[in-house]
Amino acid sequence: MKMLAKWSIEDYHQMIDAGILCDRNVELLAGEIVEMSPETPIHYYTAEEGTQYLQTLLASKAHVRFNGPITLSNSEPEPDIAIVRLPKSTYKDHHPYAEDIYWIIEVAKSSLKKDLELKLSIYAQALIPEYWVLDLSQKQLIIFREPENNIYLSQKIINQGNITPLAFPEIEISVEKLVS
Repeated sequence: MKMLAKWSIEDYHQMIDAGILCDRNVELLAGEIVEMSPETPIHYYTAEEGTQYLQTLLASKAHVRFNGPITLSNSEPEPDIAIVRLPKSTYKDHHPYAEDIYWIIEVAKSSLKKDLELKLSIYAQALIPEYWVLDLSQKQLIIFREPENNIYLSQKIINQGNITPLAFPEIEISVEKLVS
């Protein structure tokens, strides 16, 4: 049995600062440096359109990040969309921490298995209150809520209509606008 070395957030940042990872498309997941899947045009388009739509809806309420890292205890994933606390200037010196995050959205087609298993566990462990997966194959939104013991206790699948995020109960988000 081979043992893999687990990397800390500090180790990972030192590798980035030293330029070791500069030509690699990677993220730190559960202490392991993992190659990220290349983005297909539909994946990039959906994530970018979703970001712009949410920026309009959440203007002055939250900062909507597109393809940016977040820093958790033993992971630094780069979710497609992260909705985080204001002010935006807070993130000049560090990426958002778990307590800064309202919810995370991953756009998935080829990455669906990783998003529904590894990333789901990482986000639940970090107690991210809400995690959404836009499943491009099924044109549906999978919503996870109530993180506890490294899992989400609540899961809901929606392919049409509106969803209200936990952090902003006054806002209704069109599922069709996110998954189209």
